[in-house]
Amino acid sequence: MKKDQMPSGRRAVLRLAAALGATATVGYLAADRFGEPDRPPGAAPVPQGPPGTGSGAAPAAGPQAARAGRPHPSAYRLQPMTAYAPPAFRRAVPPVRQRPFLSMSGVGRSMVLSFDDGPDPRYTPAILETLRRYECRAMFFVCGEMAVENPDLLREMAADGHVVGNHSWSHPLIPKLRPSRIRDELGSTSEVVERTLGAAPLWYRAPYGAWNRHSFEIGAELGMEPLAWTVDTLDWKEPGTGTIVRRVLDGAAPGAVVLSHDAGGDRTQSVTALRRYLPELLDAGYHITVPRR
Repeated sequence: MKKDQMPSGRRAVLRLAAALGATATVGYLAADRFGEPDRPPGAAPVPQGPPGTGSGAAPAAGPQAARAGRPHPSAYRLQPMTAYAPPAFRRAVPPVRQRPFLSMSGVGRSMVLSFDDGPDPRYTPAILETLRRYECRAMFFVCGEMAVENPDLLREMAADGHVVGNHSWSHPLIPKLRPSRIRDELGSTSEVVERTLGAAPLWYRAPYGAWNRHSFEIGAELGMEPLAWTVDTLDWKEPGTGTIVRRVLDGAAPGAVVLSHDAGGDRTQSVTALRRYLPELLDAGYHITVPRR
């Protein structure tokens, strides 16, 4: 055997020792990467709680403290870097109006259909079905006390591209309320819509069309614009299907906003009238749309 040759047994022992050393090194690097942040020698470890509780959580007590304080590697890697997240987008608050919008301007031969007081499971689904058949979008000014009982109808409105607006919680006469009550009526309804659809309403309509300065101010604070109407079908009086149809067709004009109802009483005439006047409006060249913000 030559001098520079090594017995095979000794070479095997050295290979094994090298392999064990490499494994230990990798293990140390992995523990350093997923373990606690670096700290000065002798410093106390930073308290750690379960994932999601934050670094300020109390450390675990007893013999399990060391293991409980260290997050699982996968949990550590999935913790969001919230300090670097972009700020949430907030829509600018609209100006305080002195009167509501009555119509749309600069929209060509377009009209808006709006329905108040719902959603009502007796009538709203039929109105949605008619709008869907003709591929038209409308505005639904909902009352909070109805919306909270029928969240599925709210979601159906949004899924079809309709605009869901705020019509107060209980349909009161706004000018007779204190500002705190107005805020409750509008704010509670906006909360229900936002909780159900993920976004708060951008439009509101005062019950009975009765506005005052406080309602304009509070509506603007909640991020909403006031919208009234151009054509009142007076369908809440149940004047007859033919009368409702005639009022809509007689009032049709570019930018007109039509007021009807899908709740608050027997709305059978309103449902039937929509089936008649909507195709006539489309045949006359009108585009049924919703306002943009």
